[in-house]
Amino acid sequence: MDVYWLEQGEADVPIENDWLSAAEALRLSGMRFAKRRADWRLGRWTAKNAVASYLHLHDQIHSLAEIEIRSAQSGAPLVFFANNPAALTISLSHRDGIAVCAVAPSKMALGCDLEIIEPHSDPFLTDYFTAEEQALVARCADRNLLLALLWSAKESALKALGAGLSLNTRCVVVCPDDPSFDSAGWHSLQVRLTSNRVFQGWWQQKGKLVRTLVSNPASPYPTFLGSQLERTAGTPYLDSAAVPAA
Repeated sequence: MDVYWLEQGEADVPIENDWLSAAEALRLSGMRFAKRRADWRLGRWTAKNAVASYLHLHDQIHSLAEIEIRSAQSGAPLVFFANNPAALTISLSHRDGIAVCAVAPSKMALGCDLEIIEPHSDPFLTDYFTAEEQALVARCADRNLLLALLWSAKESALKALGAGLSLNTRCVVVCPDDPSFDSAGWHSLQVRLTSNRVFQGWWQQKGKLVRTLVSNPASPYPTFLGSQLERTAGTPYLDSAAVPAA
C-alpha cells in the first residue's frame, strides 16, 4: 500500500473561512487564542487539500467545505463527505507554522509528525526514551537531530496506534536504519512496540524540521501530493459519487 503526503505553510491558508464546513466554522469560532486558531486552520487546510489531491477531486468538487475533518474520541482526524465517512486514513501534525498531512487507504495504521531540531536536556532523554535509544544518542555525533528524529517517530507511532501521548513513550522503540539509504530524500526507520508489533517508517530532514511517517502494513517511501495540487490550483472544486465511502 502506498502512502501520500502534503505539506503547507501559514501563507498558503486563505484569509476567508468559506472552505470550512458549517460545523468546522462553528468550532473555530469557539477558539479563544489566536495561535490555536491559526494552527487549527492550517491543519484543516492542509488535510482538505491532501484528501482532495489523493482522491483526484480538485477538478470535481464545488468547495473544500464539502470535505469535513472531524475528530475521533482519541483525537485522531477522520474524513467525512456529505456526513459519510470516506474510505481513507489521514494523520496530521503541525509545528512552527508548517503542517503535514499523510493519507493512505483506510485499512492502514498511519501516523505522521513534525518536530524542530533543537537542544534537549538530559532529563528529557532519560524520562522519555528507552535504554536502547539512550545508548544510540550517546554514540551519535548529532544529538539534537537524533533526538528530534526519535521523538517524532515515537509520536508518529503513537498516533498510528490511535493513542497519542496517552501512552508511555517508552512502550515504543525507534530504530533508524542506515541514513546513507536515500529514497527521494527519505530515510527508512522501524518502530518496535513492547507488544512485538512493528511499524515501518520513513524520516526526512528539511532545515530545522524533521518529518516522520510510520505505517502498518509497510509502504514504499511517501509520495508527495504537491505536484497535483499545483496542477489543479484555482480550478473549481464535488460530486458525492466521486468520494469513496468507508
